[in-house]
Amino acid sequence: MCGITGWIAYRRDLTTEEQTVDAMTETMARRGPDAAGTWISPTAALGHRRLSVIDPPGGAQPMELRLPSGAIVLTYSGETYNFTELRDELRRRGHRFATASDTEVVLHAYLEWGDELVDHLNGMYAFAIWDGRTDRLLLVRDRLGVKPLFYFPTDDGVLFGSEPRAILANPLAEPVVDAEHVSQFLVRDKTPGRASWAGMHEVLPGALVVADRAGCRERVYWKLEARPHTDDLPSTVARVRELLDDVIERQLVADVPLCSLLSGGLDSSAVTGIAARRLAGREARLRSFAVDFAGQTARFVPNQTWGSPDTPYAHQVAAFAGTDHSDIVLDYSAMADPEVRRTVVTARGVPGGFSDMDLSLFLLSQAVREQSTVALSGESADELFGGYPWCHDGRAAQPTFPWMASPPGQAAKPPVPLTPEMSALLDLPAFNRTNYEQAMAQAPVLEGESAEQRRMREVDYLNLTRHLGLLLDRKDRMTMATGLEVRVPFCDHRLVQYVFNAPWAMKAFDGREKSLLRAATADVLPDAVARRKKSPFPATQDVKYVMAVQQQLGQLLGEGDHRVFDFFDRAWARRVAAAEPGAITGPTRKHLEYLLDFVTWMEVYRPRLRLA
Repeated sequence: MCGITGWIAYRRDLTTEEQTVDAMTETMARRGPDAAGTWISPTAALGHRRLSVIDPPGGAQPMELRLPSGAIVLTYSGETYNFTELRDELRRRGHRFATASDTEVVLHAYLEWGDELVDHLNGMYAFAIWDGRTDRLLLVRDRLGVKPLFYFPTDDGVLFGSEPRAILANPLAEPVVDAEHVSQFLVRDKTPGRASWAGMHEVLPGALVVADRAGCRERVYWKLEARPHTDDLPSTVARVRELLDDVIERQLVADVPLCSLLSGGLDSSAVTGIAARRLAGREARLRSFAVDFAGQTARFVPNQTWGSPDTPYAHQVAAFAGTDHSDIVLDYSAMADPEVRRTVVTARGVPGGFSDMDLSLFLLSQAVREQSTVALSGESADELFGGYPWCHDGRAAQPTFPWMASPPGQAAKPPVPLTPEMSALLDLPAFNRTNYEQAMAQAPVLEGESAEQRRMREVDYLNLTRHLGLLLDRKDRMTMATGLEVRVPFCDHRLVQYVFNAPWAMKAFDGREKSLLRAATADVLPDAVARRKKSPFPATQDVKYVMAVQQQLGQLLGEGDHRVFDFFDRAWARRVAAAEPGAITGPTRKHLEYLLDFVTWMEVYRPRLRLA
């Protein structure tokens, strides 16, 4: 896994811009701590920061293929899991390889198939290919959007990067945000294609962008399709397991230490169990890591979101699967450290993430990276198999994004505590309605479905195209900020397409969430984990953490005027700063951390606000 960036300019000499190209590349240093490289010609400049995973000695980048008609140069981030089969096929077609890296396979795949190479790749990737034969840039992103890729058209070309900050390091891209960007921060919106800065775009999942002298053009090469599902229940369960076995086997390939992130929930436990079984007898035991908070298991208090602590279940899975397991125990003081928040917000690139869950994921990744370079994760199983409460408690029927709705009979979620002026200017309910309508207009339809099945297909589509993007972006930014590559087996496009079309009755055939996944992986799970109710990524319950962030809010209020109070209601902030720490829970705590993230984002990125 790596960080990539670049600059294409048709009316200037980029060989005089080496300093700027180096600055763009250096912003990706945390993503690629092992090596750095740039390739510069008068028209094109590509930068690369490398995290060595496959063929460490031979995979240096940018990678160049010199031809009589011009050079083809690749800067690549990600993994192509079927690179061995592709290399064999390309060899049969006459290609010769100098390394054992998947990067070289992708480069030769482009030489063989051109833009259609996307149809041959299985993996998570974001890459750029400069074709000196035609002076043309190709940007490609994987089908589910596991790896990020952004671009910024200029007057005479384009800038691109794994993260917006690589683009912002170029003077041509100014850090401007408008009301739409602020709205998406505040509601945690992740609309495909929409970036965080004015003039910038995100390459759509499953899309490619061509940039040449005529400008930038995007083409979607893969998307979810509604198809009839003809397999019966036993065949569907068997097919899900067959796909999972194949996916995880492919994703175990690495030339560096590999582990699993194990929460003790169904998703990560299934991945860990299958991975441990596939590795049995081949090499050292699979390593697994779980996050915990000092004293949390002993003082855990169940609530509507978290019904039980993770650690006991993670230990059961580790014992059952035979992994070499470690708990990463976090203290509240590390999570409350303003410098940790600053690092996290800088990596996220936006304010208003997942509050302390971002902080703990970053600290977990940092600790895991000291012992491993690659980790398997259970991310996206909830979106794929229908694991969220809103799929089962009546929220799915409401005409909005179900995760923004409240269960029937419960009070509506309190709005973000904005000033009256900002609330009127942004009109977040209207922003959400527009986004929802746009998403629904793209949802695939299968003729002949019942109204219930059609609605659940729509909810599955929203989960996989909107909610999943938010979580994948978070996972990528928090883990890559520590140089840890995280692989997500549940995002294999073959598995996603198959399960997407399974009828909802199959996905909940036993009256529980993720029925298909439970049935397909029961043999690699302890009974208690197979029966466990869904539990989200853990959050600390330590009141000392709440007290620490309260104190930070109080200090901010004592500093006098701050631009953040042009957005957030100062009177609300004063009440929260003075409240009993034990009373700051749920949305109040989330909004408190939104505010602190917003302050940090303003200080780090110094955005120019264009809200009128």
